[in-house]
Amino acid sequence: MMVIIGAIIVIGVIYLLLKRHESRMVLIAAGILMAVIAGKPMAALDAFAKSMTNAGLITSVCSCMGFAMVMKYTGCDKHLVVAIGKVLKKMGFMLIPGATIATFIINIAIPSAAGCSAAVGVIFIPILMSAGIHPAMAAAAVKSGTYGSMLNPGLVHNGVIAKLSNVEITEVITHHMMADVVGVIIAATTLTILAIFLKENKGYLPEGGNDAVAEDLKINPLYALMPLLPVIILLVGSTGMAPILKMGVPQAMLIGALLSLAVTRSNPTKLTKSFFDGMGDAYANIIGIIISVGVFVSGMQSLGLVKALINWMLESTGIVKIAATFGPFILAMISGSGDAATVAFNEAVTPHAAQFGLQAIDMGSMAALGGTLGRTMSPIAGATIICAGIAGVDPMEVCKRNALGITLALLAGMVILLF
Repeated sequence: MMVIIGAIIVIGVIYLLLKRHESRMVLIAAGILMAVIAGKPMAALDAFAKSMTNAGLITSVCSCMGFAMVMKYTGCDKHLVVAIGKVLKKMGFMLIPGATIATFIINIAIPSAAGCSAAVGVIFIPILMSAGIHPAMAAAAVKSGTYGSMLNPGLVHNGVIAKLSNVEITEVITHHMMADVVGVIIAATTLTILAIFLKENKGYLPEGGNDAVAEDLKINPLYALMPLLPVIILLVGSTGMAPILKMGVPQAMLIGALLSLAVTRSNPTKLTKSFFDGMGDAYANIIGIIISVGVFVSGMQSLGLVKALINWMLESTGIVKIAATFGPFILAMISGSGDAATVAFNEAVTPHAAQFGLQAIDMGSMAALGGTLGRTMSPIAGATIICAGIAGVDPMEVCKRNALGITLALLAGMVILLF
């Protein structure tokens, strides 16, 4: 009976999330409700308190978002975007895949999909359109690359997987890097072939002059390097080639912020304020979801729902890999956000990966990639709406064009990580 009640509440949560209600409110309320019904109200409150002090996640996520805010304040992110945009203009028939891969790279440094789309889209999409590419295809080229954040050490999912697997965040990134890179190459190639097949790769005549976009910004190479610097430090340090660079995420982000201060000669007071504002926003908007999911999962555990789900999956082992791949993917595609669904799956199911014959790092990485790709294909995701708005097309038109490539990228990721 308790399991049935829990299932009804979970369905209600999914419905409310799809209706775009505040996810933290819905998850916390549902978690407390389930714990109360189970007669264990303190379980939900204890989970809330425990999640608030998740040191590994807090330090990584908050420091990365603080650094991202510094890049926005100093304008270094614009220099990186414009520099790559000018290279794109010279790529000819490689313009579409070039835009997708360039967006993917920039999304590593600017991990917010919506923020990256806004920064990149206003430059890349007009460049693509001025080259004769259909507006919806131009928007899809940018949108298809907005999951480079998988390679950012501050991505919340990397921290969750690292904790579950008891490894460093850089090891998690290295583990799923091949799936991410192969996926974006497949997505970019598929989109290019589709553009040629639909004859949307040339011939479009844009209204007005788009050639002037961002041409007035004189690029400073050092400024353009700053957003990528912490990621470079972490990746090089993790290989052992330069032992002096082996350090944690917060240290790398702080070094990046200090070097950007020296390079840009910005106001130290304002730069410091930007860093801590970014950290505060990260705790409220990203760690807040982790806390909410912790309460929600504790409620499910109190009702025995998690145990019932695991027992069902143990009896149907063939469904586990499909569930880890397509569960977060479909929910993220429908809701426009992969965070809540993916973190909930990883908190509830991934700790038991060994019982299904899988490693936690594999199952967790696949769930994270599935949720991220699902959001990339969602017509109601903020990044999709931004790209479509810049191109002047309906968001659904963008999603129809990147659907095939993103789905193939998902299948490739499943093969690489789970087989």
